[in-house]
Amino acid sequence: MKVILIKLTIIASFILAFIACNDNGEVRDTGVTAVKTLYEPDNEKAVVLQSSASATLYFEWEPARAEDSGSVLYEVAFDKADGNFSDPVYIATADNNGGTNHATISHKQLNRIAAMAGIESAEQGTLKWTVFSSKGINPVKAEQERTLTLTRLAGFADIPTDLFITGEGTEVGADLANALSMKKISEGEFEIYTKLTEGKPFQFVSAVTGTPTEFSLNGEKIVEGGTSTVSKTGIYKYYLDFNIGSFTMKEVTKVSLYLNWSQMKIELPYKALGVWEVTNYEITGLSGNDDSDDRYKFRMESSDGETEWRAINNDSKPTGNEAYYYMVEKTDVEQWTNNQVWKNPSTTGWSGKTYDITFSLNAAAPYTHNLVIK
Repeated sequence: MKVILIKLTIIASFILAFIACNDNGEVRDTGVTAVKTLYEPDNEKAVVLQSSASATLYFEWEPARAEDSGSVLYEVAFDKADGNFSDPVYIATADNNGGTNHATISHKQLNRIAAMAGIESAEQGTLKWTVFSSKGINPVKAEQERTLTLTRLAGFADIPTDLFITGEGTEVGADLANALSMKKISEGEFEIYTKLTEGKPFQFVSAVTGTPTEFSLNGEKIVEGGTSTVSKTGIYKYYLDFNIGSFTMKEVTKVSLYLNWSQMKIELPYKALGVWEVTNYEITGLSGNDDSDDRYKFRMESSDGETEWRAINNDSKPTGNEAYYYMVEKTDVEQWTNNQVWKNPSTTGWSGKTYDITFSLNAAAPYTHNLVIK
């Protein structure tokens, strides 16, 4: 078995290096037995892959034994139906960094594995799987192999590494070199907040130089080639998932700073490139707790309803940590919530103060905001 097949974590390797040596630095026994029995999923199990991020398939097998009675590490290997695992199409580390006799693999990951094995988008095909046990070196193949029949998602086999939006309908025009980068959420998933102009074409591209692959939207699907349009000029969020070949979009109609105690909303006009901003805004008319409570967050109104944007971290008051102002979208819209933001530096009340307020969902940087007293 080639060393390249071993993909266990660096931490696990250090641990194994330590436990595999005695006090004199001599290498102990590193042999392990082969896994005798595969438990789950059943042989010839058929799975129709789902697009949900929570959809998973559970793998389990009988534990192997180590010659030194220590821990054993496991990997699940996948191969084509006619393969012999000498060069698997994919190796997945078991749960707990390889340390447990089971693995939880998402449907999205299985979709990628199926594509690697040559199963076409939205088609059904069969994979073989087995388990390798080891102490970090010299992996031993299980005594059993099983087959798994997968129906792939309607995604792309060749998923772009990066994605950009360009075209006459965008904020930057049709010059490919000026195309806007989309935020990469995870492998094959991208999103952007941007202004689009009614009736003018736009498209998504894999690069800003050369001859990139082009994509457009058709119904609820992503397709190669072509262009798309919107029926109304506005600010839109587009989320594209190439793993399943589909997208979602919503029109953002309003972004406001929300003061928790008073529930006052201060609307921020859209500036450009995913940024909403108001400058020299004087807050007036607040008193008592309405005025003095420092907690705030942001409210976003869209064609999908209202959501909130709050700090990624916990509710602790900031201590100069810039990351405190990084924002994440939440669907629980309430007056009092976790991850609300505290004004920093704290000042005596809101009323009578003038602020520059910036809320940035620019895809080229972390989602964040700034609140500057004048």
